Amino acid sequence: MDKIWLRHYPAGVPHTIDTSAYRSLVELLDEGLKQHACLPAYRFMDQAWTFADIGVASRYLAAYLQGLGLQPGDRVAVMLPNVPQYPVAVAAILRAGFVVVNVNPLYTPRELEHQLKDSGAKAIVILENFAHTLQAVLAATPVRHIVITGLGDMLGPLKGGLVNLVVRHVRKLVPAYALPGAVRFNKALHRGSRQTFRPASPGPDDVAVLQYTGGTTGVSKGAMLLHRNVIAAMLLAEAWNEHLFKQVSQREQFTFVAALPLYHIFGFSVNLMLGLRLGACNILIPNPRDLPALFRALAGQRFHSFPAVNTLFAAMARHPDFNMVDWSAMRQAVGGGMAVQQATAKLWRDRTGLVICEGYGLSETTAGVTCNPGQQPTFTGTIGLPLPSTDVVILDDAGRELPTGAAGELAVRGPQVMAGYWQRPDETAKVMTPDGFMRTGDICVMDERGYIKLIDRKKDMIKVSGFNVYPNEIEDMVSLMPGVRECAAIGIPDEHSGEAVKLYIVPERPGLTEQAVREYCAQVLTGYKRPRVVVFTQDLPKTAIGKVLRRALRDAELTAEGAAAAVASPSEQAAKEVTEAPSA
Repeated sequence: MDKIWLRHYPAGVPHTIDTSAYRSLVELLDEGLKQHACLPAYRFMDQAWTFADIGVASRYLAAYLQGLGLQPGDRVAVMLPNVPQYPVAVAAILRAGFVVVNVNPLYTPRELEHQLKDSGAKAIVILENFAHTLQAVLAATPVRHIVITGLGDMLGPLKGGLVNLVVRHVRKLVPAYALPGAVRFNKALHRGSRQTFRPASPGPDDVAVLQYTGGTTGVSKGAMLLHRNVIAAMLLAEAWNEHLFKQVSQREQFTFVAALPLYHIFGFSVNLMLGLRLGACNILIPNPRDLPALFRALAGQRFHSFPAVNTLFAAMARHPDFNMVDWSAMRQAVGGGMAVQQATAKLWRDRTGLVICEGYGLSETTAGVTCNPGQQPTFTGTIGLPLPSTDVVILDDAGRELPTGAAGELAVRGPQVMAGYWQRPDETAKVMTPDGFMRTGDICVMDERGYIKLIDRKKDMIKVSGFNVYPNEIEDMVSLMPGVRECAAIGIPDEHSGEAVKLYIVPERPGLTEQAVREYCAQVLTGYKRPRVVVFTQDLPKTAIGKVLRRALRDAELTAEGAAAAVASPSEQAAKEVTEAPSA
């Protein structure tokens, strides 16, 4: 394999990293919490917690969890947004010798039940806003211990009590629930303060995190991330951006905006773990979709790195409150999670003067695989170069390596790649090659410099009359059209061409017409790529990090087709209802 990308690395970036810096994440935690003890680690609602504060609270919670009788290697779920309780819970679980199971707080009862059962989680730390979801499925899960917390629980008795009161009774964001035996977060800390904490010493090949895939392409699976995987991902991010960190830290503490959820693999590896190693501060944003609240949280603050997804960058840049924030200290805007569109990149640069630095990674790769150099003069439209110690190849359907310039599936090998899917050897075998590469399911092209362009998800590809059509390309071009806020393309069945393109558009303002869209597409897209159907909508379904869910659009399309078929054949539907009706 000719690693052509190494010849185009930024100055000072090493070709490989030494992953033996820490035996486990426990060593990383112990070092960071002690070395940076006096520095602020997290800011939330105008309050700050030092690394020492997090160290003490996590030790108390770790002792409490150990006192429940949990054994090393047991899984403990964390169902929290970006609140200070999250880093306390994660540090406690790891320091106690358990495995972190990151859970999306917005899960439906069905999704939560699947993850808790699949992981075998025996305990959970959960925000009370989502307790009703847990209640609905608790009996069907192995969870026996519940630590429940309110949004204001770490803000002190007065302010915290007021915040919890407003959240519960004024904004009514806590649906009624009943979880007998659940222990409040602060009470668990109090009990733990009186108990003996037994420091754990896991090894590099022990599982640290079960990071569940989003389920956007099927049943959600738990990627087994070993201690050495997470350490490697953290060190890779540090090596790639070391010049930036040193440049800033000579003058002030490096500060991240934690708008991406910390339970998402990027936030977990970079904001949480790299922040700990660097002694960086994270400004916690619990709900990035609430843009007015986000801007209020950032007003008057200095920050240097802002990781986000395309949709969030675009929404922020268009918002009237954008100028509430002083963006002058920001040195890095990192785009990931989905393709950054040209229109968004231009808009962001016009508003901030910064070029979005696009990168790429997966839950299965502990986030980082590729990234653009941080100080690039223009937006490249690529996902950058492979990171140090990372091998990539482009494969055809038969698993043969393709030359530069040819489109195929990206496969990755490196110290950050997962050990496999939790209790799913069959699913692991589907993605891992005999020589240790993991097939990502993403169609990419590598150029002669080693830069990689992400074309699309393999499963999202639309086949029109034998031609491959990629939704990303359509969305990228249509998003440049004046009057288009967001768009998404999917494939729908077509009796003549096999599939056709259906385009969903969220207009910037009233007045945008289907005819105008079709005329624009005729100018920028070749015939078979043009949408057969154009639909205007007020919003697009998204994941918790803001990634557009094309699968949800396809599911809605199938549901609509089924309803149409039922209307077209009422006698068949009536027969079906009789067949499925329970006997009297």
